[in-house]
Amino acid sequence: MLYLSQVIGRPVRDQIGEPIGKVSDLIVAVGERYPPVTGLVIAAGRLTIFLPWSSVETVDSDGARLQTTQLDIARFQQRPNEILLKSDLMDKQIVDIDGRRVVRVNDLRLDTVEGSLRLVAVDVGAAGLLRRLGIEGPFRVVARNLRLPVNERYIDWEDVDPLESSIASVRLRVPHAGLAELHPSDLASIIDQLTPKDRAGVIATLDDEAVADVMEEMEPDTQVEVLEDLHPERAADILEEMSPDDAADLVADLSDTAREEILALMERTEADEVQQLLEYPEDSAGGIMTTEFIAVQANLTAAETIDRLRELEPDAETIYYVYVVDEAGRLVGVLSLRDLIVARPDAPISEVMIDEPVTVDVRAEQDDVAAIVARYNLLAVPVVGDDGRLEGIVTVDDAMDQVLPTAWKKRLPRLFSRSGR
Repeated sequence: MLYLSQVIGRPVRDQIGEPIGKVSDLIVAVGERYPPVTGLVIAAGRLTIFLPWSSVETVDSDGARLQTTQLDIARFQQRPNEILLKSDLMDKQIVDIDGRRVVRVNDLRLDTVEGSLRLVAVDVGAAGLLRRLGIEGPFRVVARNLRLPVNERYIDWEDVDPLESSIASVRLRVPHAGLAELHPSDLASIIDQLTPKDRAGVIATLDDEAVADVMEEMEPDTQVEVLEDLHPERAADILEEMSPDDAADLVADLSDTAREEILALMERTEADEVQQLLEYPEDSAGGIMTTEFIAVQANLTAAETIDRLRELEPDAETIYYVYVVDEAGRLVGVLSLRDLIVARPDAPISEVMIDEPVTVDVRAEQDDVAAIVARYNLLAVPVVGDDGRLEGIVTVDDAMDQVLPTAWKKRLPRLFSRSGR
């Protein structure tokens, strides 16, 4: 086992033991689970010399010893799949995929795997800093005598995702593949911690639907920054993938210029839905509702309604209730997914539905909507206009969003997920 900090700055000697410079850096080739060391960078006066690893006999905490006395003094040129451990990773931010957070690299751990020296882990604990300062040993003695813990934390390289600003020139093994597998709320939490450049690097590797899922979980300020930094056409595509209420909330926070430009690039149907929601006060039922819901005619049977659901493939937050409307779109009943499934296939849903369901007016204040959702233990409440037409639904997470204290909201899991994860 060897740490990078134990090697950097140590002498480099040729085959007969003559000093020729100092270790400036080590090079690894990304692409494998544990990247192999492929070269040594030597600082020899003003020269930076690259040596292939085949020219190195040994490397340890005493320095490096070469197998040759003949050196190629050509200046170092980094190949596309290689990274410099000290320059590209040390003291840089990385994403701890398993821990779902952004951390700082304090040291790098190397070990022999399958006969070659490889990068195996990242040291992000206090021990790494002490080691670099050269006081790890004495500190451990004092800590042991005082019965104090020494913070050691290592992240397996397989659970690390370097960021674009750290390794701007490198094509990673599968760019941000680990991040793409995270739950949207975990990825949103990570992106909230990143610099704009690093956010852009992560967003660029995700498809529009994945970005939409993540955007819905981000802090409002980050949402705006991310969207305004995107090309307007891609921003429009992402908004189309978001639920209308979340898209409207985000669009409302954009600058007037950005809002007009992006709405003009969206598909007409999606843009009209967002524009409609923007017309309602932000803290009203109309302002927090979504226009994505399932409405069917009362003359359908249970089997026909289920077939209709299969055809529509609704998102998770719209599937808990099926709303029944008349020919004019007025709400006349509601039935739960459970009621629909257990009903006789040939039973008209008018016989299964709940007549006169609980509703809220489109102008109702959010506090009142939250109170009704809580009182009747609803997952969603229908929103109706003056003529009784079904305008949308307010889901429980949106109803409670502004009512609960911030600390409680952070502890309350989202009940609905568009990604289905």
